[in-house]
Amino acid sequence: MLISGRRREILAVGAALLALGGCAAREQAPAPQPVEVVVARASSGPVAISDELPGRVVAYRTAEIRPQVGGIVQRRMFEQGGQVRAGQPLFQINPAPFHAEASNAAATLQRAEASYSRAQVQAERLRPLVEADAVSRQSYDDAVVARDQAVADVAQARATLARRRLDLGFARVTSPISGVIGQTLVTEGALVSASDPNAMATVQQIDRVYVDVRQPVARLEALREAVASGTADPNAPVDILSANGALHPMKGRMLFSGITVDAGTGDAVVRVLVANPGRRLLPGMFVRARLPRTFQARAITVPQQAVRRVGGKPQVHVVDSKGRVHARQVVVGDVVDGRYIVLGGLRGGESVIVEGQDRVLPNTPVKPIAWRAARGQPR
Repeated sequence: MLISGRRREILAVGAALLALGGCAAREQAPAPQPVEVVVARASSGPVAISDELPGRVVAYRTAEIRPQVGGIVQRRMFEQGGQVRAGQPLFQINPAPFHAEASNAAATLQRAEASYSRAQVQAERLRPLVEADAVSRQSYDDAVVARDQAVADVAQARATLARRRLDLGFARVTSPISGVIGQTLVTEGALVSASDPNAMATVQQIDRVYVDVRQPVARLEALREAVASGTADPNAPVDILSANGALHPMKGRMLFSGITVDAGTGDAVVRVLVANPGRRLLPGMFVRARLPRTFQARAITVPQQAVRRVGGKPQVHVVDSKGRVHARQVVVGDVVDGRYIVLGGLRGGESVIVEGQDRVLPNTPVKPIAWRAARGQPR
């Protein structure tokens, strides 16, 4: 009986020791490690919202070179595709016929001037005689009429000579504007006339160009309302991007006076004026233009990667001051330079997870790592 009692005591002490060991083991179990996530703060600041739309380059000025007189083309005095200046000779039409006509007109003028001199002398000679009744009044009146007709003949001859000299000048075809001249459409020896339907060449001024951009009329009306309310600047610069995405070095300016509506599509055609140094933009090229739409002075933005859609609704994962994660639904607007504009559900300065949302659960601790934006992307 004594042995059995001692055995029971030993078993009881062992059980107590095992229970204490289990409690100690539970108390010493390691806490879960925080998950590393990349976070960024929701920034608050001015944001300009723009629309990137396709456009086509149009020359600032275009001049079709056409002959004003008919004749045989003798010379072409320019290099195709080269730069020409206003007043520079481009074509020489055979001037010989116009020289002859000008000489003939000069001779006619001389004859008219001689006739005028004779008529004037005759009228002056008869004046004292008619006063002395030595000749009839009819004879004097005839002399005066002859003198006046001679004056008209001189004026007509001078006008004819001026016209012939003008035609002689037109035999040398010049450029009305400065710009780049394209391919010639006539060659030496070709017969041209003022009634030809085709131009001899075309000159385009492209040191500055227009970019015609199409956009819905409703969007244009919204832009006008934004300008009227002061939330959009009518003189805001317009970025022009080439077909490969390269940014044009010069900013454009939208011309509200150059807006038209395409009758076929109903779209508004907005014209943007942009300087074109180095002739990077050529007429006919397709480019993209970033037209300003509105301006927000205190817009809250987050990186685009921070917004996830759950059930079609956007949400972000916010990290509080204790390092805990909370999923929160937000209202987002446009994407500007890789960042969502948050219209509701988030305050400026709050930390949101940019990378690692799929590795955390609500109310779990995390180890935040500052997000670094890619080169060229705003933080």
